[in-house]
Parts: sequence; C-alpha cells; structure tokens
Amino acid sequence: MTKRTLLATALVAVSMTGPAFAGFPDRPIQIVIPYSAGGSTDLSMRLLAESFKRNVPGATMVVRNQPGGGGSIGTSATIHARPDGYTLGAGAQGPLALMPHLGGTDYQIQDVDYVGMMSRSLQLLVACKGAPFSTYDAFMTYAKKSEPQIGNSGAGGANHISAEAFAKAAGIKVKSVPFGGSSKARTACIGGHIDAMVASPAEALAQSQAGNMTPLFVMEDKRIDLFPDTPTAVEKGVNFTWSSWKGLIAPKGIPDKDMKILRDGFAKAVADKKFQEQMKEMGELTQYEDAVMLKARVQKDSEAAESVIRDLGMYGMNK
Repeated sequence: MTKRTLLATALVAVSMTGPAFAGFPDRPIQIVIPYSAGGSTDLSMRLLAESFKRNVPGATMVVRNQPGGGGSIGTSATIHARPDGYTLGAGAQGPLALMPHLGGTDYQIQDVDYVGMMSRSLQLLVACKGAPFSTYDAFMTYAKKSEPQIGNSGAGGANHISAEAFAKAAGIKVKSVPFGGSSKARTACIGGHIDAMVASPAEALAQSQAGNMTPLFVMEDKRIDLFPDTPTAVEKGVNFTWSSWKGLIAPKGIPDKDMKILRDGFAKAVADKKFQEQMKEMGELTQYEDAVMLKARVQKDSEAAESVIRDLGMYGMNK
C-alpha cells in the first residue's frame, strides 16, 4: 500500500468516526439573553448551557446579555439573527406574549421559531398586611363591592396583566397599582399600603410565615405542594391559570436537520438531573415542553394578554 493510499484511508476513517462537531454545530452556539446578568433568566440559561455541553457531545453554548426595552431588544436580536442555528435566544413571556401588543417592537410572535420550554415560575395572589380579606371567598365578596388595590412591578408587566386577566375571568374589577419593580411592590404590600399583589411561591412562603402576606389562591389548575391548603381559582369556579415561563427561541429559517439537533439536545439538557437540581435550588420549576407545545402556550398567553391590554386602553401605547 502506497503512502498516498494510506493517507486516503486515514481521511475516510476520520470522516466516518470523527467527533460529533464535524457537522452542525461546529462552533459555539450563542444564546442571547434579553436581560441583565444575575437575574433568574440569566442564571438559568447559564445552567442550560452547561447541561447542553454535558449532553450533546462536541457542542458548546455561550451566553450574551443584551438587555433593554423590557426584554424586547435582545428578543429582536434573536429573531432577526442569521438563521444558521448559531444564534438562539432566551424566550420569556413578557417580550413574546405581552410587549408586541403594547407596541414599540419590530416583531410579532409569528416571526419566532421555538426550540422548547425549560421552566415555569408559578404565581399566587396574596393578601397584604392589614387587608380587609384573608381568604379567596372573602376577597371575592370584597371585590364585588369595592375595587381592591393590587400592586404590580410596573404597568404592562406580566403580574399586572395576570391580575387584570383574573379579574376579567372572575367578573370583578380591581385597581392596579404600578411600582418601579417587584421589590417596591413587595415593600408596599408588607407595609399595608395596598390590598394584594401577585407573588412567587418562594416569596409568598417567606412573607406568609412572617405574617406579612396571606395566600388567597394559586394561579394553577391544581393545588401545589408548597401551599396544600390554598385553593386554585379553577376549583373555585373561575377558569383561570397563569404562570411565567422560560424557553429557547430561534429565528425562522434554520435548516430542519440542524433544528432537530438543537431540539433534541435541548430536551436532553432539560432532562439532565444535575440541571434540574440546580434549577430547584434557584426556586425554578423545571418543566419541559417541545416546540409545538411552547408555541401553543405563547399563542394562548398572547391572546389573553391582548384582550386585557385592549380593555385597559394600553394597546399600542409604546408606538
């Protein structure tokens, strides 16, 4: 066998048995995070990148923070990126399902492709310190006679819309009180300056144990382990659920074979036990949904949000 033949044989062997990154992906995949570093979306996406690397041989993910516009700037950067599979984005409820209705975005949800959902953040409505109600039934009785003041982290934000969406579903009126961030709303709630607010389970647990908040209902279809004695709106006869979520989105047009690699790898990364344990330590509920399920979830949230935003006279206000 000549040297030339030996070389040719070796090259064929490498092409057949070489590393996984010989095809797509053969360089790092970038995840654009539309929020600043250090927040829950940023931290969870960094955990996902580590899990993806563990579960997809030869693949690497890196994150890039591009905050601004309530998450719309980084989301736009993802949607308008080259559709080669090397730029993905952290998908969140606000920038995708809410902000296009408020105006000022250069995209709509039909411009987005989906990889999958990785987690949800559950929500409760809680009574604040000194509120004139401490149970769901008492809250509803009060709301039919007066408009309870419900604090939120900012006009047009997810917990503003969720409170208004519940009120619409329940046939009551509420007075939404915006604050400059969730911490300020929480301070007002603890101080007894508002009647209620939307809170996370971790936040509600800590403050209810301290006697500063009282859980009224969970925005799920079933009760949750953390609050086994707290009802859902569904069991009380109001067909309403709501939660925020995190997922991975992509620009449209990525080749099908490459998108399959991304979606399969994402599913493995989310199923990784270490990833799930790390997410739990952060207070995040890991829940996988494939691209079809996530798309349906975004569409449902978008329709609910649009209806509320129009009722509030806020549709297109940022144009």
